[in-house]
Amino acid sequence: MLKKVIFMDIDGTLVNEHGVVPESAKKAIQQARKNGHQVFICTGRSKAELFHDIMEIGFDGIIGAAGGYIEVDEKVLIHERVSTEDVIHLVEFFNEHQIDFYLESNGGLFASKNCKNHIQGIINNFLAENPHAEEEVKKGIQPFHDCLIDDEDLIRDDINKISFLGSNVPIDMIKQEFSSKFTVIPSTVPLFGENSGELSVPGIHKAVAIERLLEHLQVDREHTYAYGDGMNDLEMLKFVQFGIAMGNAKEALKEAADDITDTHDNDGIYNSFKKYQLI
Repeated sequence: MLKKVIFMDIDGTLVNEHGVVPESAKKAIQQARKNGHQVFICTGRSKAELFHDIMEIGFDGIIGAAGGYIEVDEKVLIHERVSTEDVIHLVEFFNEHQIDFYLESNGGLFASKNCKNHIQGIINNFLAENPHAEEEVKKGIQPFHDCLIDDEDLIRDDINKISFLGSNVPIDMIKQEFSSKFTVIPSTVPLFGENSGELSVPGIHKAVAIERLLEHLQVDREHTYAYGDGMNDLEMLKFVQFGIAMGNAKEALKEAADDITDTHDNDGIYNSFKKYQLI
């Protein structure tokens, strides 16, 4: 059997909306790797957000920060960072407009003053409405909240990208402010609310990183698969040979995909791996 290379988004794809990996997805990835295929994380998250429950599944490498970071065999191929001047600009803008945010680096997630309270509030409200989801939240979004660092200087030179929470400021206004400096896209975490999003280094996206990684691996594009759900997966799904949208994916992504599988919680990854005889 020809060996394939599979790229896996995390939020909304590998993990469900509570941040938990369905057992079937874990099983599919481990079986595919046993079968000799390579599976890479390909996520908007930075390395500091790749928690143990994700990494213990076992992967062949990481594309992080929406394409700004590539690591394979513990070797870093690419690490793009945001300039300090641009960090100053966004910290001032977000503080002035009372938008809560966190800066993502490989060494940690650095939160603005009210960001942790805001996220804890989101978690508490969600649990009040969904008391049965307590276990999932404990495994998923709560550890993310707990790892945010909120008493550090935010003017830093090790930042990969920036995420901001929903506020009354329309995302279009944020796009306008930063259009010359950043790519601005809506958040892939629904709990972060309306007008939430992320800022990343322009010209960097998942497909650029995949192309660079395939060169390094000396693998042809015709042997590639990718799984995603959000608009930061668009370039990736179009670039690989088989771009597969999750059942819970954004409509525009489904339209661009080669195939659509079931949702994360309905064994979407496992069912698709079976269909393509990866397992």
